[in-house]
Amino acid sequence: MEPTNLMSCFEDMPDPRVQYLCWHKLIDIVMITICATIAGSDNWQEIAGFGEDREDWLRGFLELPHGIPSHDTFQRVFALMDPEEFEKRFRSWVSAIFPISKGQVIAFDGKALRQACNKGSGEELRYMVSGWAAESRLVIGQTKVDDKSNEITAIPKLLELLDISGCIVTIDAMGCQRKIAEQIIEQEGDYVFAVKENQPNLRTGMEHVLGAADQDRKPPEAEYAAKSDDGHGRQETRHCWVIQDEDALRYVQKGEKRWPGLRSLIKIQSERTVRGQVSNECRYYISSLQLSPQRLLEVIRDHWGIENRLHWCLDMAFREDESRYRTDHGPENLATVRHIAVNQLRQDITAKTGIRARRLRAARSLPYLERILTL
Repeated sequence: MEPTNLMSCFEDMPDPRVQYLCWHKLIDIVMITICATIAGSDNWQEIAGFGEDREDWLRGFLELPHGIPSHDTFQRVFALMDPEEFEKRFRSWVSAIFPISKGQVIAFDGKALRQACNKGSGEELRYMVSGWAAESRLVIGQTKVDDKSNEITAIPKLLELLDISGCIVTIDAMGCQRKIAEQIIEQEGDYVFAVKENQPNLRTGMEHVLGAADQDRKPPEAEYAAKSDDGHGRQETRHCWVIQDEDALRYVQKGEKRWPGLRSLIKIQSERTVRGQVSNECRYYISSLQLSPQRLLEVIRDHWGIENRLHWCLDMAFREDESRYRTDHGPENLATVRHIAVNQLRQDITAKTGIRARRLRAARSLPYLERILTL
């Protein structure tokens, strides 16, 4: 077995070490880390232990001129590696192996690496913004939020690195910004943004136009649809009203600069029943698309896949929130390794178990690990 597709993307990684002092090849260190992470290892001691236990198997596709590196070597190398170079090769691998279809929802959201900072020294939390292809269930890119900054500055950087042409970009209220909307349109994509109090004039105008809408009463120019879902002990009905009328679009932007490409105003009313307790939530969105309310319900629902299928998975199956690795570039590089593992494990469409169970199986079964690496 030789995972050539994966290895070929990282073989030309710039090595940050002093070459005449290196005992271990960089590609060997990277590939052992990826294999070990897929197979359930969550820290450097476990990764080095995996290498020692599976050395004979690893020699089938790695040189390992001086055996398996120590856990200190793994930690030191990943702290030194350029995270932008590592992420660049990750994106190349994703685009080459898992092409993204047009019309797919690409959700953007940030996540804190909660233990990857020394709170006692006043060090700020490290945040990563990721792009998630909802239909393919793949991470397609990530970037670090700069210190003293927020997701508003990180999202445009990540957008520049991705091909979003023909795709639908969804972002929560933090990213509801005109410049981001303009960039998405320029890159030949479309957007759906959540609107909250950080855009007060837009929100107020939308509440005036759509605020009185309910199942029995709606503006004459609005389209309406509803969808109900059951599962996990709860019942939820989501109602959607969409206005694409030019007069309404002008009204919500009066006194302001126009939103690039704005074509739809959306209201979602959610009614959820859990153990007999009923709760209601109202959310507003803007979009550059002119779609039916049925399709917009699907698009907005797809956005939450980045929370449910990525962030939750990283915390529960990979224990990311518990990782205390804080050295230099290490946390960002290890986050990229986890994304590689998530993408590979998600491709096993025959599995009826969750990601954590697949990792445990990969740790027990070399044939299964080989299959995951070559999917």
